[in-house]
Amino acid sequence: MNQSIAKTDYRITEDGWYAYEYQRPALTADAVIFGFDGQALNVLLVKRGIEPFKGKWAFPGGFLRMNETIAQCAQRELSEETSFKEVYMEQFGVFSDVNRDPRGRVITTAFYALTPKIEVRGADDAAEADWFRLDRVPALAFDHDRILRIAYRRLREDLHFRPVGFELLPETFTIPQLQRLYEAILDVHFDRRNFMKKMLSTGILKDTGLKEANAPHRAPTLYRFNLEAYHQFKNRRNFNLEF
Repeated sequence: MNQSIAKTDYRITEDGWYAYEYQRPALTADAVIFGFDGQALNVLLVKRGIEPFKGKWAFPGGFLRMNETIAQCAQRELSEETSFKEVYMEQFGVFSDVNRDPRGRVITTAFYALTPKIEVRGADDAAEADWFRLDRVPALAFDHDRILRIAYRRLREDLHFRPVGFELLPETFTIPQLQRLYEAILDVHFDRRNFMKKMLSTGILKDTGLKEANAPHRAPTLYRFNLEAYHQFKNRRNFNLEF
């Protein structure tokens, strides 16, 4: 009796890879990097040096290599296109609209990160790299305008339930600096006393015993994270900050 031969939708190439009969999309990673300058929230953009969208601003990002994860791809592209070294990033979305990339069928995974604003420079296929205030962001390449809106919405949601905003501040900071950060992200104004009372009640701020140097009036106290409490809140997601 003849045995039936199992039908497959792939073949194995000489170098050991699987070659599939059906089409496969390309995969990319994009990094939305938020920075705070002490007054306003900024986002890091690169000016594309190649087509498509040559000369347009976009997020650092690029195509996935066969020997890396999508998170590693995001880190590598960020490092190659800007002066940033490795920074902690969180995945927040996958974008797969059919016509989002004129080069073909390309699906991107988007990550966002928070960091103090530092000097950057363009490299690799990025002609320039620069920070833009959120209210001054130019029209972006691909579907990056939509990605930015979703990243910003995610940041605002996370700010209420996870102490993520502190990653935008220096190691030591004042309560007024922290209040300006929260106001910049949430686009609201808080009562100074209520904000201080609420923040101190969380237990994640530690008084350094020092005062801000060169303050024009009464020097405010410098704080730093209570790292143990900070990580407990961040890992357990039981931080709930409502004003």
